[in-house]
Amino acid sequence: MTAAAEQPPQAPEPGEFDSPKAIRLALLPEERGDFDQAYQRALRDAGETLSLEGLHTTLAHWTLIARQTQADPGAHRRMLQQAARTLRTGEPPTGAVDWTDLKRELGLS
Repeated sequence: MTAAAEQPPQAPEPGEFDSPKAIRLALLPEERGDFDQAYQRALRDAGETLSLEGLHTTLAHWTLIARQTQADPGAHRRMLQQAARTLRTGEPPTGAVDWTDLKRELGLS
């Protein structure tokens, strides 16, 4: 394998998410499968309903994720890992504040 072959694909600059391909390239590798499934589902739905609304919604959702990813890939990966840990264990992240406590601290309850 050459050094060029080992390099990941060049992700687009933020704001250059003008195609599904560009959105997909901007995502972390571990999110691309989820994007592919959501995109294919939206395409099928568009074919069945003859409406592009769901496809536009799907692409807008993943564009936001792509922008967050490109802004700070490490932070985005840590967020995904923490979400997976919380879903797996049911335990909130270390240092998390309970919603009831936060409302009380803010004087909202």
